[in-house]
Amino acid sequence: MKRFVCFCLGLFLVLGLFAQVSKEDSDKAFSIMEASDDILAYHGDYSATISLVIEKPGKPKENLQYKILERTDKDLMTIVQLFPESDKGKGYLREGDNIWAYDPISRKFTHTSIKEALGDSDVKIDDVNRADDHWRENYKVTEFTDGTLGKYEISIITLEATTNTPSYVKSKYYIRKDIPLLLKQEDFSGSGRLMRTILLPKYTKVPAGYVSTQVLIRDELNKGEQTQQIISDLTFAPIPDKVFTKAYLEQLN
Repeated sequence: MKRFVCFCLGLFLVLGLFAQVSKEDSDKAFSIMEASDDILAYHGDYSATISLVIEKPGKPKENLQYKILERTDKDLMTIVQLFPESDKGKGYLREGDNIWAYDPISRKFTHTSIKEALGDSDVKIDDVNRADDHWRENYKVTEFTDGTLGKYEISIITLEATTNTPSYVKSKYYIRKDIPLLLKQEDFSGSGRLMRTILLPKYTKVPAGYVSTQVLIRDELNKGEQTQQIISDLTFAPIPDKVFTKAYLEQLN
């Protein structure tokens, strides 16, 4: 009898491991992820200043500042470092799947990855990827449930990477039901270890949509380390084509 019980438990565990989210629920989850992007103000051409405050135990706070300029419908993006003065002029250029890092001292471009962090922060270039097909092309839905977070009813969506593009193998997203705003994100390693937690406590409504004006990114491997991201100077004026070229980064210095 004991062997039979053990066999049944083992069978249930195996079946649980291979349980899949239905196609209907998967499509619904992806639609929610896409809606959480669509409701944001970042469409077409936009530019903004990103200020990062990095906190690490036993060290003074570090401040970084970047100017980001993006054309979302063409997968074009230019990031220029504004502060500190010693790193001013460093930048990144994205053209589709190609990303280059620019060093103004050597005046050289290095092909890099969307997984690279901005400075010594916990913010990755991948965090500002606004491509419309980002979710369905790079992930599969492994969990889709309802829940609450604070005073909000939310959808909890777990995605696992199906390509090498995402920075993390698995991520869990907590999205409001009334308005599809992302409130929390958890990023995991392949072994299931929590690597990073992102909290989005503040949004501002502008004519083009919502802007997450304050973001807290916690390093879960190094307790006490976190990066606070603040968005300012957001504009939606057309950006000249030359901004999305290597020559533009070179001429800034």
